[in-house]
Amino acid sequence: MGGSLLLTGLIIITAFSQSLCASDSCSEQVARLQEQEQLLKNQLQTQELLLHRLRSLNQPGKPDKTGLDQSSDTQYTDCSQIFSSGSKSSGFYTIRPVGSPGPVRVDCDMSDGGGWTVVQRRINGSERFNRSWAEYKDGFGDVGAEFWLGNDNLHYITTQGNYSLKINLGDFDGNQRYAEYKNFKVASEEDHYRLSFGSYVGTAGDSLSGSYQVGISDWAGHHGVKFSTYDQDNDNYKGNCAEEDKGGWWFNKCHSAHLNGMYYPNGPYSAVTDDGVIWFTWKGWWYSLKTTAMKLRPVDFKMDPTDDPNAVHRVPPS
Repeated sequence: MGGSLLLTGLIIITAFSQSLCASDSCSEQVARLQEQEQLLKNQLQTQELLLHRLRSLNQPGKPDKTGLDQSSDTQYTDCSQIFSSGSKSSGFYTIRPVGSPGPVRVDCDMSDGGGWTVVQRRINGSERFNRSWAEYKDGFGDVGAEFWLGNDNLHYITTQGNYSLKINLGDFDGNQRYAEYKNFKVASEEDHYRLSFGSYVGTAGDSLSGSYQVGISDWAGHHGVKFSTYDQDNDNYKGNCAEEDKGGWWFNKCHSAHLNGMYYPNGPYSAVTDDGVIWFTWKGWWYSLKTTAMKLRPVDFKMDPTDDPNAVHRVPPS
C-alpha cells in the first residue's frame, strides 16, 4: 500500500512539474522524476507478481500442489522427471542435475505438454541483466519473476542428454511467438559456456542460427560461440559486445538474438547500439520485447496427451 501511495504522489508531482517547467534544469528534474516513476512501477509490478504467487501457494481449503514432497533419497534431475513422477502443477521445485554440487530451486512449467525447466524470464524490467561473469555463472534474480538460472546449471542440465530449448516471446501489443531448437547444449566454464544447438521450428523465425539470410550467420549466428559478459570478452568482435549491448549472452559480432539486453518499456527504442531485448527475425534490432521465457525439456519426453502441445507458456501478470 505504501508503495502505491508513493507512486501516486510521484505521478502527481511529475505531472505538476511538467506543467510548470520551462528551463533546461527544470526539464532535467522532470526526467529524473519520470525515471523514478518508472522504477517504482516496475517494483510494484514485481511485488504484485510475488503476492499473486504466494496467494496461489496458500489458498485456504486447497492442498499445496505447486511443490513436490521430495525425500532426501529422491533426486530429480529436471522438471520432466518431476512431471513424470505425477506432479502436474506448475510451480517451484528442487532438482539436482547430474554433476551439480547441490540442489537447485527451479520454476517448472507443467503447461505446454509439461516438464519444462524454466531457465530465463523477462516480464517488466525489474531485474538488471547487465551482470558480471560470476553472476551469470551462478544465476541471479527471482525464479518467480525475472531471473537467469545460471550458466553452470545450464551446462549441468543440457549435458544430461538431448534437450530442446523453447523460447516464448511477447511484444507490447499482446502478440506471442515461439522458437524451439533441438539438441541445445551449453559447454562448461572451461570452454566459456560455448553454445550449440540443432534444428529449428517455430513462429518467431530462426534468429539463433542466422540462417535467415546468406552471409549473416558468419557474424550474427550464435551456434558455436562462447558466452560473454562486460568483464569477460569472448566474442568474435573487435570490441566487447556484452559491454556495448548491456547484457551477458552468446555473442558473435555481435548478435541477431539477445534476450538479456536492456529492457525498454515501450517496444520501439533508439540507442547507440541495438542493446534491447532482441529477436531479429520477428521484430528487428530496434524493437525491445516485453516478455521472454527460455525453458528446457528432453527431446524424447512423452508429453501429457491431455495438454495442447501448441499452448502458449503462461506469462506472469505484468
